[in-house]
Amino acid sequence: MRLDKYLADMHIGTRSEVKEKIRKGRVVVNGAVAKDPGLAVSDTDHISADGVSVRYREHFYYMLNKPAGVLTATEDKRQQTVLDLFPELLRKKLSPVGRLDKDTVGLLLITDDGALAHKLLAPKSHVDKVYLARTDLPVTAEDAERFAAGMTLPDGTELMPAGLRIHPEDPRESEVTLREGKFHQIKRMFEACGKQVVYLKRLSMGSLKLDPELPEGSWRELTEEEAAGLRGENPGTEQ
Repeated sequence: MRLDKYLADMHIGTRSEVKEKIRKGRVVVNGAVAKDPGLAVSDTDHISADGVSVRYREHFYYMLNKPAGVLTATEDKRQQTVLDLFPELLRKKLSPVGRLDKDTVGLLLITDDGALAHKLLAPKSHVDKVYLARTDLPVTAEDAERFAAGMTLPDGTELMPAGLRIHPEDPRESEVTLREGKFHQIKRMFEACGKQVVYLKRLSMGSLKLDPELPEGSWRELTEEEAAGLRGENPGTEQ
């Protein structure tokens, strides 16, 4: 692979920007300053740009704390999307894994790893997704039983069993655990129980938990351990 393509693929800059870095002697390959953007390199070479090591990665994984009012989509001509929250340089090939409603907040995985996205979303994978829900009326034990039994909505939609844990101090607040993600599912389930959802936040998806230090509208790259956990790998071993 050409050195300039390697660096551009690793989001060090646009192709023209990384060529400029190389020509100015700001890139080092295996201990020697590289001046040729077309230099052939591989993922076994030791490469740094501006003194920072650049390790080749096949895929990128980001955690976004989605704010309300933003579409879970890659692009939209009229409304802001979750990818608009990222710098343009990072958006290449990225997509959200699953979707959150426009007014729902919380954890959203953004990645270019299509195989992992398919695995996480496939019903047969049984990946739990946990949400914090607040409703206009108190949630009851009867509601929890209906969720656990598997529910058929008024329009005939059949749903898998879901967990519903009521907050002991505030019965208007509960945690919902789903293994599927049908359109407006949680809202429709509560509506079938005579309640309206006034706030909904995703807390986790499989092994990935929303970072409590990550403000709404902000994102960060997953740690090696977080990414390995989603892929079903042992975080402590080399892959």
